[in-house]
Amino acid sequence: MSVTESDLPVLTSETFWAILEDKIPDQTVNQMLWYHLGYRYDQTSHCWEVSQVDELWIETYPEPPDFIGSRPATIKLTRSIPKEGKQLLKEELGFGGYTVDELNPRRTRRATAVNWFLNHLKQVAASG
Repeated sequence: MSVTESDLPVLTSETFWAILEDKIPDQTVNQMLWYHLGYRYDQTSHCWEVSQVDELWIETYPEPPDFIGSRPATIKLTRSIPKEGKQLLKEELGFGGYTVDELNPRRTRRATAVNWFLNHLKQVAASG
């Protein structure tokens, strides 16, 4: 269960396209989100360590949610992206969306995850 940053794909355009094209498993996408939100699993206590997680997440999700399988968790993820970051999929990756035959809730949630990652990278760059 313990995941370190080195176990996860690097946040790059190639990784983002692999998520959008369903080439990275849902569980890995979830683990990437958990890690970048600050969730850490403590192998010794067999509990989630949440000291790095924003309070707004801990209130609703004291343990990391299944973002790909949960509409409420993905809605919260979407709402955590500021208005100026909502179009990063299009602006940064040139992603025009899925075609009607490709569209389903699971893929939409994967696109939300990528948009969140893009916004997260922008915030990290701005702060550091």
